[in-house]
Amino acid sequence: MKSVSISGSPRANVGKKDATALRNEKKVPCVLYGGKEQIHFSAPETEFKSLLYTPDVNTVNLDIAGKKYNAIVQEAQYHALNDSLLHVDFLEIVAGRPVVMNIPVRTTGTSPGVRNGGKLNKKLKTLKVKGPVEKMPDAITIPIDKMEIGDSVRVSDLKIDGVTLLNAGNVTVVSVQVTRVVEEVAPVAAVAAPGATAAPAAGAPAAPGAAPAAAGAAKPAAAPAKK
Repeated sequence: MKSVSISGSPRANVGKKDATALRNEKKVPCVLYGGKEQIHFSAPETEFKSLLYTPDVNTVNLDIAGKKYNAIVQEAQYHALNDSLLHVDFLEIVAGRPVVMNIPVRTTGTSPGVRNGGKLNKKLKTLKVKGPVEKMPDAITIPIDKMEIGDSVRVSDLKIDGVTLLNAGNVTVVSVQVTRVVEEVAPVAAVAAPGATAAPAAGAPAAPGAAPAAAGAAKPAAAPAKK
């Protein structure tokens, strides 16, 4: 798994007033816990671009006033209106202790079901995975090159060495669904309108139950008189 480096400075004071002052200076209040002690620090907003604003998941090499720590992001808080970064919690990586991370889901190949008009539906973008950091994959890759319309992949179908998937086993991760275009089949032959009947051949008697001729219809011409 890739790592991102962040340099921070210890916070002299902890509280809302100090946090607001840091944000006004384009810095993000942070806390590192899970180790021997809890450390409050701040880092420039720009340090987080390659860590949080990406579909990838990374570990973090923290440098706080010259002291080095390995960590993962446990939680990031954002402003409700403008999505600005407000606070980040880091969990220190301790040897032999498992961690929980949200690992992105990716697909490879082209589904024959999609080629035949189906739609690929990615129901989960990430999966919750527990295990040692060194066993964590960069992504969970699902091949879809054999998936036909109606096929699906559930959490229970996935096996990753060294880690455990925490999502419920019956949850669908990826499926190929039928679309309305595939469902609707055009009629192969025109169907006669209800109540319509074929016209009788010339001189043939009308079919039983047939409607009488309309009033005012022309009568057949009389035969010429013999001289």
